[in-house]
Amino acid sequence: MNKNVIFNIEKMKKMQDAARYKISIKVPMDYGWIEDMYFVIEKGKERISYKLKHSKNEEEYVIFENEIDLDTRAIYSYYFSYFANGKHKFHKQKEITRNNHVIKEEMFKLSVNYEVPSWAKGKIMYHIFIDRFNRGNNEPMQPMPRRTIHNSWEEEMMIGPDKDGIWNADFYGGDLKGIIEKLDYIKSLGVSILYLSPVMHSQSNHRYDTSDYENVDPYAGKNEDLEKLCTLAHQKGMKVVLDAVFNHTGNDSKYFNEYGQFDTIGAYKNIDSPYASFYQKHYYNGEVVYNYWWGMPNLPVCDGLSKEWQEYILGENGVIDKWFKLGIDGLRLDVADELTDEYIEKIREAVKRNKEDGFILGEVWKNPMRMGRGYIESGKGMDSVMNYPLIDALIRYFKYADVDKLRRVITEIQSEYPDETINVLMNFTSTHDISRPLDIFGLDNFSPYSEWAWNPNRNDIEFLKKVKLNSKEYEHGKEIYKAFVFILNFMPGILSIFYGDEAGIEGLGNLANRKT
Repeated sequence: MNKNVIFNIEKMKKMQDAARYKISIKVPMDYGWIEDMYFVIEKGKERISYKLKHSKNEEEYVIFENEIDLDTRAIYSYYFSYFANGKHKFHKQKEITRNNHVIKEEMFKLSVNYEVPSWAKGKIMYHIFIDRFNRGNNEPMQPMPRRTIHNSWEEEMMIGPDKDGIWNADFYGGDLKGIIEKLDYIKSLGVSILYLSPVMHSQSNHRYDTSDYENVDPYAGKNEDLEKLCTLAHQKGMKVVLDAVFNHTGNDSKYFNEYGQFDTIGAYKNIDSPYASFYQKHYYNGEVVYNYWWGMPNLPVCDGLSKEWQEYILGENGVIDKWFKLGIDGLRLDVADELTDEYIEKIREAVKRNKEDGFILGEVWKNPMRMGRGYIESGKGMDSVMNYPLIDALIRYFKYADVDKLRRVITEIQSEYPDETINVLMNFTSTHDISRPLDIFGLDNFSPYSEWAWNPNRNDIEFLKKVKLNSKEYEHGKEIYKAFVFILNFMPGILSIFYGDEAGIEGLGNLANRKT
């Protein structure tokens, strides 16, 4: 047979949370007597068949068609199923066969009422860990409880706990004014998206333990500085994405207030606190016990189902509204896989309420389409995720010549993710959570059998403090890193540069990688 099956899917009308499509398929008469033609879609684990009606014959084709309504969704997988000459046949893209076994049937993809912001597609992002990027304020930092202030920008960073056993409490004073000073430099790299690590008042230098969602951390500046940064970035053609930490707060916060540093009735000491409903808790021997993220006593977990917590963050004039009024353009959701689907959908509503083209990026480490969640596929959640699977596969390719893993991951992304999402996947040189690329490619302190290619074989602090590449390791790492970045530039999605990777900063492990 030299004639092909021809099909067409035409959007007829957009409705509230749905759209009407006209489905048509032309099958060559050479295929024989054709009956029971179906348009079949997969919605998660659910498979739904729509019967297409015989419409007419045209030259050497028989035509079936129908109009159907489909709910809003980021991705439907679909194919055509029919009987010809008494045999059941399928019209799909292709089948991948290995060792005479079909291992994957790739189907066509359809998105309904799902589009990501056009300004993010295929762009370059600059990811800034604020305390370590640049200091613009020349005034001395005022002492604060449980914080250590470095005397100079060149002083050795602290890896591990301080003398009081507190982690991540040493500050250099990188701030929003320092970012403003460097906007022209950042722009010169081709950057059009700034991704800022958390900037709101927190208890640590990474600021993933919020103390006050409504005010910028004193060492990073003021709310007015964030507003000014957004204004100036926009003038230079750059958007601003802010890290959002909604799964937990700090224990040293105005909400939990374990140390009594804030003029509020905190949940820690008083179950009748107006903030007690913000947190997950259970009862043990008749006592209220709060839940802590991964058992860390400085990170009480928030209750995503709490109406009071939802209203505070997501409601009218809530935290998200206040951030967008300062000029931001999107959010990166920290530990998005620990937020409920309902909470993420309400985050989207709040973002879109402020900016129709607001961008939502999530921290999800594995294939988001295989986790049984509505992160993306529902069409009502996030636009994109950090592309950890691809970066892991690329590192393994360059370190261990693992072609199979790279092929498998790229195939998964292309066949399972919505096309819109593929165009805004965050493809990063590194992040605050993984080793710097020069160390990854220049050192042998890694194993091909580790869960992630960037995990060092040794994590003891004293060892990590001493690791430094010699000149041969540095040059070797740089050559491979250049090839790695070259490939990243041609992958669909966003190329994200972690601050300093363009300058060759070293750092093995997710503490030593945060140098000034």
